[in-house]
Amino acid sequence: MIEFLNVTKQDKKIHKFILSDIKRIINKNNFILGSYVYKFEKKFAKFCNSKYAISCANGTDALTLALKSLNLPKNSEVIIPAMTYCSTAFSVINANLKPVLADIDHLNPSISLKEIKKKITKKTKVIMPVHLYGSVVNVNEIRKIIKNKEILIVDDCAQAHGSSLNNKKVGSLADISCFSFYPGKNLGAYGDAGIITTNNKTYNDKIKNLRNLGSDRKFIHSQIGVNSRMDAIQAAVLTRKLPFLNYHNKKRIKIANFYKIKIKNSKLNKLQYSKNCVFHQYVILCKKRERLIKILKKKKIQYGLHYPYAIHELHSLKKIFKNKKFFNAERLARQCISLPIDPNLSIIDQKKIIKTLNSF
Repeated sequence: MIEFLNVTKQDKKIHKFILSDIKRIINKNNFILGSYVYKFEKKFAKFCNSKYAISCANGTDALTLALKSLNLPKNSEVIIPAMTYCSTAFSVINANLKPVLADIDHLNPSISLKEIKKKITKKTKVIMPVHLYGSVVNVNEIRKIIKNKEILIVDDCAQAHGSSLNNKKVGSLADISCFSFYPGKNLGAYGDAGIITTNNKTYNDKIKNLRNLGSDRKFIHSQIGVNSRMDAIQAAVLTRKLPFLNYHNKKRIKIANFYKIKIKNSKLNKLQYSKNCVFHQYVILCKKRERLIKILKKKKIQYGLHYPYAIHELHSLKKIFKNKKFFNAERLARQCISLPIDPNLSIIDQKKIIKTLNSF
C-alpha cells in the first residue's frame, strides 16, 4: 500500500525527544499554556518574521478569533474563496459576519483577483484569501485593490506553513494570519492546535485576551471570550518539529516537481501553483475521477479529495448561498484528486503512481 501520508514515520527521528518533553510536562503538572506554549509562540513568530504569535486550540478558532478581534459591525462582509475548507466560511458566520464568495481562477486554486474586485461593496470589511494546497495568493495585489479603502486582510494559512511571496513568509503578509496545526498539515501537532500571527499590538492583545475567556488575570474577565488555549504537549511537539519544516517542505516540492514533469496524460489536468508553493497537497483534475479512483484502489495507492464540495454546495450553507454558481470552484470539486505527497514517499512509489496515471 502506498500511503497518502504517514506522520509517525515522518517524525521517527525525534520521537524520543518528544516523549522526553511530554514526561517533563507531566512531572511539572503544567498542561495549559505555560512555558512550552510561550516558547513555541516566540519561535513561530520568528519563523514567520512576525512580531506576535498567539496560540489557540485549532485553526478554525484562529480564524474566528482573528475576525472577532476586529470589532466589526454585525453582518459586515468578508470575501472568501468559493473553494476552501468549510472552516473558512464557518469562522465568518461564527463571528457574526457575512461570508461573500468569490470564484477561484481557471486551473489555479487561488481566489480570483478579478472576482474580488467585483464583490467589494460598502459593507466589505475583510478579504480572507486562502493559500490553498500551500499555493500562495498574491496578497500584494489584493492590497492594491483595496488601497484607500477601510478593508483589512486576514489570510487563512492553514495549508501554507513555510510558503512565501517575494521572499516574505506567509504569516507576515496580511494584517492577521491564521494557521492550523492539525496532524496532517506540513507542520502538524499530535492533536488539534492553531496559531495567529500579526505585527499589530492591538490585535495581539485583543486576541490573547479573547482566547483565554476574556481574561489576562485569573478571575478578571474584561470581555466575553472563548476557551481556546493551546496545551503544553502540543506546543512541545510543534517546537521539536518546527526546525524540520523547511527540510520536509523541500522534499514535498521535489516530489511535486517530479509529478509535474513526468505525468503526461491528456485526460489529466495539472493545476498552476505559485512559485514558492509548499504543496500541502498535490492536486490534479480528472473528468473521469470515479474511474481513476477505482484504478488507484486496485493498485493500492491512497488518494484524497480536497474538496468534493465547493463552499456554496455544503449542506449547511446551501440556504445562505441559494442559486449561486461558481464555475471554477465547482469544476475543481467535481474533478479534484490529491496524490500522495508524503515527504518520505520513495522514488519507487512515485514512479508507480506516475505509471498508473499515465496508463489511465
